[in-house]
Amino acid sequence: MKAIAKISLCLISLAVLGSCDNDADSVPVPQAITDDAVGVYCGMILSEHIGPKGQIFEKARADPLWFASVRDAIAYTRLPGEAQDIVAFYVHDMARADSWEKPQADGIWIAAETAYYVLGSNKRGGMGMQETIPFGSIEAARNFSEQHGGQAVKFNEIPSTFLLSEK
Repeated sequence: MKAIAKISLCLISLAVLGSCDNDADSVPVPQAITDDAVGVYCGMILSEHIGPKGQIFEKARADPLWFASVRDAIAYTRLPGEAQDIVAFYVHDMARADSWEKPQADGIWIAAETAYYVLGSNKRGGMGMQETIPFGSIEAARNFSEQHGGQAVKFNEIPSTFLLSEK
């Protein structure tokens, strides 16, 4: 009977330890933009830029990499040698933003891969370049494009040529 109790205790311990490993691999939740959040490419404070932002979490990094524009964040995921073991990628849902000039620092983040994007609108992003403007629904993206021009597309339909153009 004591042997069975010891084996049971060992199995329970292994189950608990196994569940701890799962927590370590869980997807991080989006973080609020703080006053010291700095863009990876521009080295500037995010809160000083207009338009949607992006944040990317990589394996073995507790804090996100911040991007002053969504376009830069998506480019980061596609450029050779840049993205290393991405575990989460979030963008602002601009349908829920208080304004274009200053979208909320928290509460409107969505997974980048599930968003719909407007390309080629008359709105400029945080660094004054064309922006890939994210929305949580295709309807919101289409409504925006009717008002500001551009075309609504899914994440995997964004051409790399748009991300790397100098416009």
